[in-house]
Amino acid sequence: MIELTINGTVQQLDVDPDIPLLWAIRDVVGLTGTKYGCGIAQCGACTVHLDGQSVRACVTPVSAVAGKSITTIEGLDTIVGTTVQETWEKLDVVQCGYCQSGQIMSAVALLSKNPQPSDEDINAAMAGNICRCHTYVRIRAAVKEASQALHPGRSQS
Repeated sequence: MIELTINGTVQQLDVDPDIPLLWAIRDVVGLTGTKYGCGIAQCGACTVHLDGQSVRACVTPVSAVAGKSITTIEGLDTIVGTTVQETWEKLDVVQCGYCQSGQIMSAVALLSKNPQPSDEDINAAMAGNICRCHTYVRIRAAVKEASQALHPGRSQS
């Protein structure tokens, strides 16, 4: 048994310790918002937060995260998370939507560490997330607008 805390709920999982976290989240726990994209940590569709840091769930074995706090898109209920999701919807960022849970998770991690990111900061933080529909301009605009909504009165670069 491996004990994981996912979205604040302790889960006792009877799984192989080498199973990727992605499959434990999706197939065992039943949270399907985290997506499988490439399986080699290159596209970002499987991004989750591990103790607040973005990680790729497709290459992270569950044994490496036992006892740590995991947040998926379904558990993103912080003020930053809610603001980012609302801004994503307001600016109609999503096209096909497949990569968007990973995009949002990366954006939330960025804004949690850097409340006023520049375009370069946003590009660097989001570089590991691939969007086949190429909504990068809307993604950057949503990150900037979420930053402004979270910190009104601050100037944006």
